[in-house]
Amino acid sequence: MQNKALEPRRRFLKNAAGSGLAAVAGLANAQSFDFKPNQRYPDPSVLILDPSFAKYRIYSSTVEQLGTGMRWAEGPVYFPEGAYLLCSDIPNNRLMKYDEKTGKFTVHKQNANYANGNTRDRQGRLVTCEHSVTRRVVRTEKNGRITVLADSYEGKKLNAPNDVVVKSDDSVWFTDPTFGINGEWEGSKATPEQATTNVYRIASDGKLSAVITDLVNPNGLAFSPDEKKLYVVEWKGTPNRSIWSYDVAADGASVSNKTKLIDADGPGALDGFRVDRDGNLWCGWGFNGAFAPEPTDVGGGLKAHLPLGKSEEMDGVKVFNRDGKPIGFIRLPERCANLEFGGPKRNRLYMASSHSLYALYVEAHGAV
Repeated sequence: MQNKALEPRRRFLKNAAGSGLAAVAGLANAQSFDFKPNQRYPDPSVLILDPSFAKYRIYSSTVEQLGTGMRWAEGPVYFPEGAYLLCSDIPNNRLMKYDEKTGKFTVHKQNANYANGNTRDRQGRLVTCEHSVTRRVVRTEKNGRITVLADSYEGKKLNAPNDVVVKSDDSVWFTDPTFGINGEWEGSKATPEQATTNVYRIASDGKLSAVITDLVNPNGLAFSPDEKKLYVVEWKGTPNRSIWSYDVAADGASVSNKTKLIDADGPGALDGFRVDRDGNLWCGWGFNGAFAPEPTDVGGGLKAHLPLGKSEEMDGVKVFNRDGKPIGFIRLPERCANLEFGGPKRNRLYMASSHSLYALYVEAHGAV
């Protein structure tokens, strides 16, 4: 006799098999998310907040779910040579791979030292921020060998390297908050050795310097298309999460003129982001989990501190122009932590979102 309670699950796995969604489902099936794509054009989940965003929306493109089964998806990076994307599944301690040619979504690497942010350097090599155990930034060479780029500063271990970008001069810039050592979910709990949570620069000769030292838990970061601006998310900003803009010095080694470009406005959660060729910032967005300070009667003799936002209304990608004005929003059924432009034309927006990887073709192209 069949168990009717399992039928929805069986149908999902059957439908997912052709797209590669089932490839990872057995490894973390409690985290699989059954997504029902929109069938209408234009996709109502792609919202135009300002008329300037209309030119980036493709009328006949809809949001696709490419893979599911992760616990906290992060750090997507695209490799055009192989037409594939890698992303981190932090709590499961692995890197995942989506193959554009086959549509398969599989495990790329187990025991990834709780990898978080990833990027590709100018030579096509993977650069990874490892949250825990090692707490370092590493480069995977073409032969698979691991080169440690940074694991300490001034004789003390780094906190938990989070996100990373590579500039055209081959310098590597990364953020170093404490998320990976705050508990056991995204790594292993440990006491920070650094007095501050910094943004670092690794020069092409390997020298490590702290470029920004006054942000509380810096997170995502990216350069403007001309690399004259550096943008950094401050996760623990006061009073809200923010993106700060800095002028990059002519020598490319330091920054100045700290200016708030974007304020997450209360319950909004900024995380990772990417910049397109026009200078727009495509930001992972969602509800930050904030709750009311005073409890409310919720029935049954219970009182609870109610959330100050609604995830179902806030989860997705929020797009801002270079002046910090919100112009577009892509609504997703899960919170988007980070994203990447990929595909042969760099116009496929990949969105690493909680349990799943989503994609949407747009009329924007990644700056790098």
